[in-house]
Amino acid sequence: MPFERVIKTPAYHSRFQTPFRRRREGKTDYYARKRLITQAKNKYNSPKYRLVVRFTNRDIIAQIVSAHLNGDRVVCAAYSHELPRFGIKHGLTNWSAAYATGLLVARRCLKKFGLDETYEGVEEADGEYTLTEAVEDGPRPFKCFLDIGLQRSTTGARVFGVLKGASDGGLYIPHSEKRFPGFDMETKELDADTLRERIFGGHIAEYMDVLADDDEERYREVFKGYIEEGIESDAIEDIYTEAHAKIRENPDHVPSSKKTKEEYAAESKKYRTARLTGEQRRANRAEKIAKLRAELA
Repeated sequence: MPFERVIKTPAYHSRFQTPFRRRREGKTDYYARKRLITQAKNKYNSPKYRLVVRFTNRDIIAQIVSAHLNGDRVVCAAYSHELPRFGIKHGLTNWSAAYATGLLVARRCLKKFGLDETYEGVEEADGEYTLTEAVEDGPRPFKCFLDIGLQRSTTGARVFGVLKGASDGGLYIPHSEKRFPGFDMETKELDADTLRERIFGGHIAEYMDVLADDDEERYREVFKGYIEEGIESDAIEDIYTEAHAKIRENPDHVPSSKKTKEEYAAESKKYRTARLTGEQRRANRAEKIAKLRAELA
């Protein structure tokens, strides 16, 4: 019996493992996701909720999500493009808007589960570090974990603005004060005044004053929308204060006025050329022939 030589190809020795598709696309960090969705066995299949925060160029997305075998389920969501309804019409992706979006998703979620009156959260934001505590003789607070995806958890990042807003809104999100603006790494203390300034747009008002004094052309370019509506730096804090009150008063989602399928179809037909029948084509042909004969005669 001849000796059979086993030939091992380079593919056999290669240890490279192709990442999952969503990791290749830069959408999902599976190392973090596994630890965020893994539930203890003694929880009797109760869902484990995550506060998923994502930023686009023009919007902030905050969702309460639970993971299931057939896919993630969004329990509640809020977007910064909803903030104009509460009075915040400009700067929908800054730190203050992130806080308002987190507050909106928290109040909306608690109202959905009937916990909005039990857990009011921090009604007047003061920048202090607080965690939602369980009340006596009542249900426990709604617990979820922050999911920032592939974003870097740098100190002062906007993603922690959503976290602070959701925490002040009444959700129980385990976290520390280390990543909030105003935290000093040397003294290990949080400056509540700095954090409060970010919540109410104090940094925006300060930047407006600096640009107005130093570079008026740049000021008119950056704060064009504010200038058109006559918003000055002194009024910014009042805008966010009123917005927080309106969010707490009624956080319900108001669907946009979209057209029905019939309306879209009617509008598309308006620009469409009607198809001619056979009789109309023959009549048009006869008319052209008659007109041509009249010209040649």
